[in-house]
Parts: sequence; structure tokens; C-alpha cells
Amino acid sequence: MPKQQQGFTMIELVMVIVILGILAAVALPRFYDLQTDARKAKAQGIYGSVRSASAIAHSAYLVSNDATTASVTIEGQSITLAYGYPDAASISVAANLNATNDNVTIDPTTTAKTSVVSVNGATTPASCAVTYVEAASAGASPTITVVTTGC
Repeated sequence: MPKQQQGFTMIELVMVIVILGILAAVALPRFYDLQTDARKAKAQGIYGSVRSASAIAHSAYLVSNDATTASVTIEGQSITLAYGYPDAASISVAANLNATNDNVTIDPTTTAKTSVVSVNGATTPASCAVTYVEAASAGASPTITVVTTGC
């Protein structure tokens, strides 16, 4: 009477371990890079928020029908305007950005009329940021750019 096999052979166990090792080597780098993708998505989200806030503030300015309006109030927040758009110092208020809660660095430079919102944790914070340059003259709109190369 032939003996019945009860269990796995050593070769079968080694093959399973090898296959699991190969799968882990291929899958692990995909999961490892999720933080970079998350920071890029955060920068894109901030970009959208800043663009929307600028458009909403400009709409409120146009509705006021007063070319001398220096500020508008949106959801209880006073937004200082420059040529009908939020100025560099108040764009973060208009976009409802909070440095602590959103884990970002907000750097408004009023002399350069620029505000930079950098995503914290990026390898190169200056290359993972949204830059807002306020409108330079009547009829001009602000320049809003996003850079995600250093996230």
C-alpha cells in the first residue's frame, strides 16, 4: 500500500516564499511613494482653493458695483482687495487656509505683492508650492501658479 503524502514538500514551501518575496519587491515601492503623491495632490488642492477664492472675491467686488471698494466680506472674513482681487496678504484668508491645520507654510510678501503657500514635508518646499501674485493694475487678474516637482 503506497504511503499518503501529508503536508507540503520543502520545494513547495521554498517556491511560495520566493513568490511572496518577488511580490513584496514589486509592490512595496508603489506603496512607499504615496507620500509624494499625497503632497502633490495637496498642492493641487490648494491651487484650486486659491483660484476659487480669488474668483469669488472678484465676483463680490463686481456685485458691489463700486470701483473704489477696498475690501469685501465673505463668510464673515474681510478680504482686502487689489484692483478687485484679493491682495497677497489676504489670499490665505480668502482661501480659508490655516498653516497649522493644513500643515502648510504661508509666506505673504507684501512688498513683492506675492504670497507663497508651501506644503510641509516636501523634499524641496519651494518646489511644492502655490504662488499667488496679486493683480498689478486695473483690468489685470492675479497670477496663480502651482509647482509640484519637489513634492
